[in-house]
Amino acid sequence: MSETPAATTDRPGKIHARPVRHPGRWVAVAVILVLVAMMVSSVLTNDNWNWSFAFQIMEQRPVIDGLWKGTIFGTFGAMVLGITIGITLAVMRLSDNPVLRGVAFVYTWFFRAMPRYVLLAILGGAIAVLYNPIHIGIPFGQQLAHALHLSNDLTFFSFSWNDISSSIWIGILGLGLSEGAYMAEIARAGILSVDKGQIEAAHALGMPPGKTMRRIVLPQAMRVIVPPTGNETIAMVKDTSLFIAASIITELYFQAYGFGQRSFQIVPGFMAATLWYLIVCSILMVGQYYLERYYGRGFGAPSKATRRKLATITAGH
Repeated sequence: MSETPAATTDRPGKIHARPVRHPGRWVAVAVILVLVAMMVSSVLTNDNWNWSFAFQIMEQRPVIDGLWKGTIFGTFGAMVLGITIGITLAVMRLSDNPVLRGVAFVYTWFFRAMPRYVLLAILGGAIAVLYNPIHIGIPFGQQLAHALHLSNDLTFFSFSWNDISSSIWIGILGLGLSEGAYMAEIARAGILSVDKGQIEAAHALGMPPGKTMRRIVLPQAMRVIVPPTGNETIAMVKDTSLFIAASIITELYFQAYGFGQRSFQIVPGFMAATLWYLIVCSILMVGQYYLERYYGRGFGAPSKATRRKLATITAGH
């Protein structure tokens, strides 16, 4: 008589799992900590940094004026102009009209190839050499008036470029024209990211092209447009330091550097400008984070708040 095997109640034993060791990671952390400690020690113990004087420069009235009127207002104006031009050019590049596509392509090619410093130098100086005063009127109006012996040279009005060549408006114009070329590519990428079915559905509902672009395409394209636009805005804050090419001196870097140079303390001047740039860019990065989160609703993993709401609803059922 064979024995019936006893029913087993054994379960798998306790697993003594241990995490994989990463000795290289700890070595890297130790090296980084040593380097950071060396940097902090150097910054705190080297008197040539002269942080107290750097903080004094940050509080000077011309530096504050340069921060508000040159850096912040210049960035805001240039980005508004650049975004407006960029969206217009992006729509033109995607148009069926070959003339509009060609004009947009040439504009983008030219201003992407032109260094911003050179562009500001041309607007601040060369234009006054070439066209001063500037006449607004009928093309070849002076020649026609001379040939026809007219008393009026067919000029509507004239103005001197020298009167505005060193103003903040020339700086905004130069940086805005350049930024428009870059924003055109960013906006074009955002528009192309929207599924064509959305546009076809809007047209099927009788929505005209302009309204389709404003109500359907651009709101969805913003999810793609916002991150690089935030990057461009932060870069623009620093590019306002190029205003000196157009002899615009109401700007943060020029004023902070000037205080340091006149006091033979150049490093504190650099540090004063750097600290202000860090503050402004940090604020902009926080704003970019919330803007990205607003336009990114419905994409990717749900946020913690959304997951909590879903958990609450699920528990209620």
